[in-house]
Amino acid sequence: MWIAALAIGAGVGFLAGLFGKGGSAIATPLLHAAGFPAIVALASPLPATIPSTLAAGLAYAQDDLVDRHVLRWSVAFGAPATLAGAIATRWVGGGALVSATDVIVAALGVRFLFGRQSPQEVMREISAPRLRLALVATTVGFAAGLLANSGGFLLAPLYLAALRMPIKQAFATSLMVSAVLAVPGTIAHAALGHIDWGLVAVFGAASIPLSFVGGRVAVRANPARLERFYGLALTALGTTMLVVAR
Repeated sequence: MWIAALAIGAGVGFLAGLFGKGGSAIATPLLHAAGFPAIVALASPLPATIPSTLAAGLAYAQDDLVDRHVLRWSVAFGAPATLAGAIATRWVGGGALVSATDVIVAALGVRFLFGRQSPQEVMREISAPRLRLALVATTVGFAAGLLANSGGFLLAPLYLAALRMPIKQAFATSLMVSAVLAVPGTIAHAALGHIDWGLVAVFGAASIPLSFVGGRVAVRANPARLERFYGLALTALGTTMLVVAR
């Protein structure tokens, strides 16, 4: 189990940096399949995403890709919503949350495969209306707390679809917001006794350095090709984990 956790941390860290996501949503079904209890697999990757997403965000920030306006508004509305979602897990079973994570991962994979932006949308940077940005941040924050992840798995696609951000800026900003949203969720789940700190240490030891590497690769890569590849991987992963869970 611990060797599997190390390998999962490395793979998830690299993919998280590559695609602007904290990675805990992907780690949850994999850790659960490796033998960790559902609620532990759900909550324990969360603390490790704080340094790993910061490391990946730094890789993007070196090319000045972080949208500070979106970052500020996302944190202001997303952080309290994350805390509320984390507290709500007291009334929702761990198994149900893992299944919900699997469904969302598969659905996002389909979105990445078939949700193509036009070249004009990719190249054009539109200032996000505040109400729309607040709604995105609040929704993602609550889901992040409920599913014990940092929200990046929802932030990047919503930044692309709802705010029409250029893809690399969406990834970069998602990572920095995810690092902040992981903090209230970590505090709440630690207080509820859901976190295995040994698993956090093993997972983080592999995910943190690989997140930075993934971020630098993404800055230099063709984002459209990477997005399609990631869509295939997410669709296959989410579907497989749902079948295994049944």
